[in-house]
Amino acid sequence: MARRKPFEIGNTSVKPGTRERVDIPVSTLSNHTPVNLSVEVVHGRRAGPVMFVSAAIHGDEVIGVEIVRRLLRAASLNKIAGTLLAVPIVNTFGFLNHSRYLPDRRDLNRVFPGLSEGSMASQLAHIFMEQVVARSDVGIDLHSAAIHRSNLPQIRLTPGNARLEELGRAFGAPVMMESKLREGSLRMAAEEVGVDVLLYEGGEGLRFDEFAARAGASGILRVMRHLGMIGAKGVPKARAVPMRAARSTWYRAPRGGLFRGYLAVGDAVQPGTVMGAVANAFGDIESEVQAEESGIIIGRTNMPVVYEGDALFHVAETPRAEAAAEGISAHLDAAPLYDEDEII
Repeated sequence: MARRKPFEIGNTSVKPGTRERVDIPVSTLSNHTPVNLSVEVVHGRRAGPVMFVSAAIHGDEVIGVEIVRRLLRAASLNKIAGTLLAVPIVNTFGFLNHSRYLPDRRDLNRVFPGLSEGSMASQLAHIFMEQVVARSDVGIDLHSAAIHRSNLPQIRLTPGNARLEELGRAFGAPVMMESKLREGSLRMAAEEVGVDVLLYEGGEGLRFDEFAARAGASGILRVMRHLGMIGAKGVPKARAVPMRAARSTWYRAPRGGLFRGYLAVGDAVQPGTVMGAVANAFGDIESEVQAEESGIIIGRTNMPVVYEGDALFHVAETPRAEAAAEGISAHLDAAPLYDEDEII
């Protein structure tokens, strides 16, 4: 059997059977501090797919950073087939500033594939595409809800992509749903160069969520196992089949005021279920927020003060809402409190 070639990235050559952290220059801050795109390369001795895992494309979505940290500690990676490219922080600028955006207020996930001589966001997107995404066969991009919102762990799929459907089922998140590609997004740019990308959502901006962290790290390992990159030992089994949803609905505040949410992410709703209410500060005017379809709450706001039209609940529609909620409970039961010795 021919020996695998080293994996070349940036100005570094990573030998088979080794792992190395590679810093790819991106920019220099105004105080002369260098900014890099840091990639952990785990290059196996045996042939296999190249998979990237990325987090913090939106700088305030920190749960993905924790998921990558846990992933890189997994013993399964010691005998990997193929190559893992792990990028815990893509948007260093936003991460340092606790911001979704770059300093020029651009959303990095709206400028892909980027340009080598464009804006700061465009240049970063171009470097990430050229050095990581285009070198891969498949990818998993980690996200959370924005600040003051929470998302149930879920996988977003490109409609009609059978391969992603298969990988999404292997990931085993509580919910799997279709999501159209957006112009300038990483997913769209990646698919245009032949790289399928699963998008994971879970938790809240600027917060750690233990359930979302475990679901994310476990799901990535299950995908790697499905692709033949790692063995079964140490890979947690999915506790339930993901709920498949083709549609979802946002329920918005019918008026401005004080919002009280009665239900949490993962709860089932039926037509007429009262999910919450918005009242004025005097308590003499109150408007209920009722579900119109059967489904599972996959996102909700955590803000008690709302304007008219603010998004309150995100419901993935399914006619078997109660059964789906039981499956989600199985996922929750499998996610005990954090233990440093049990990272997944």
